[in-house]
Amino acid sequence: MREEELIVYKDFEDGQILHDIVWLTEHYRSGDSQARPLFYQCMHKLLEMSVSYGFSGNLWHCYLTDLLVNNENSYSLACEIRGGVEGSVNQLVLHDMEIFKEYFDYDFTEMMGVLKASEFGVILDYQSPVQRSRVYSTKIRDRICLLAQQFAVCAGAAEMKGILTEFYREYGVGKIGLHKAFRVAHTDEGARIEPIRNISHVQLDDLIGYEIPKKKLTDNTDAFVAGRKSNNCLLFGDAGTGKSTSIKAIANEYYDRGLRIIEIYKHQFQDLNDVIAQIKNRNYKFIIYMDDLSFEEFETEYKYLKAVIEGGLEKKPDNVLIYATSNRRHLIRENYEDKAGRREDMHASDTVQEKLSLVYRFGVTIFFCGPDKKQFQDIVKGLAARYGVTMDEETLLAEAGKWELAHGGLSGRTAQQFIDHLRGMDTETGQSGYGRPGGGA
Repeated sequence: MREEELIVYKDFEDGQILHDIVWLTEHYRSGDSQARPLFYQCMHKLLEMSVSYGFSGNLWHCYLTDLLVNNENSYSLACEIRGGVEGSVNQLVLHDMEIFKEYFDYDFTEMMGVLKASEFGVILDYQSPVQRSRVYSTKIRDRICLLAQQFAVCAGAAEMKGILTEFYREYGVGKIGLHKAFRVAHTDEGARIEPIRNISHVQLDDLIGYEIPKKKLTDNTDAFVAGRKSNNCLLFGDAGTGKSTSIKAIANEYYDRGLRIIEIYKHQFQDLNDVIAQIKNRNYKFIIYMDDLSFEEFETEYKYLKAVIEGGLEKKPDNVLIYATSNRRHLIRENYEDKAGRREDMHASDTVQEKLSLVYRFGVTIFFCGPDKKQFQDIVKGLAARYGVTMDEETLLAEAGKWELAHGGLSGRTAQQFIDHLRGMDTETGQSGYGRPGGGA
């Protein structure tokens, strides 16, 4: 196996198993005492990968496929979202695919016999008890397993290259291509973008009501992912009205169109420029998401954020927008003294403008107001129907009224918590005792 001859596909993040298997193919006949223990160590690592990734079938092929779909190189980055590209790099990629085809076609039968390690046969046809992946969504996991099967039976390197290129066009490459949402970790080397692996599978239709705010949000996001002019967006209003839920829904609904969400908190604003530098040349659209954004009067991080959003010398990349949620319309705490000019400030109006200048940098502001009693009841009825709560409507609304009085008032969040409470009353059926004869509050 010609690992050292790879040109484009090199420096794999998880390439140790490949390196060890290549070494084994060259030394297993030599009688080296390290060969057999190393072979079993490779089995162990492939099995652990299966547990984490949820892979099944030929784990060696799944591993090789995972290397290919995660390797960010000059070719894969050019092909993400766009598909095939022209140029001499295609010849070099074809050369590498010939080597990978050798990896896929390698027959381990003799190695298993010489090393007396027949257990490797289980690795080549593994039936995994794990139904979920801790690394990928089920859709991506299944797609990688299917890709591994396609590589195993394709006629040659050219066909293999074509299949891989189509994957890059459809899903992208690496952690940014294969995940929807990310968080930022600060390290000694700078900001590191890390996948969020368990994002809620909520859709905008799950948010009952709020049709006008949702339409404003989707109109702006539609324009953004289509490459048209769009604006930074501020979602503000009462607590529990669905602002954060709307952002999660955007991440789910626009993922297939190349949208990615990066969550960042105000204490991480020092990393904003580093994050933007890492994503500005990728073929995706990125929303930098700031949840529950607000500043006390003594906090000055907002001044840094203002410069990053708009006002610095470097133009913000066209593939980056900032979406923020807040309970405050103006983000920064204001005092009556600011507007009345009673502070010891010779230019009180300048103080007010300084505090308002951040919100002015959000071209789209969307208000999520708390529901009135009828709207709250509509939300409760809608959620009850969605989750199969069988309580009669009169009792349902009466109990919802009692619940909201004791649990934070009228809001979509309170309605969801009430329905979750009902669903949890019967852990065996998932239905409330209220809906059965003899059930009661």
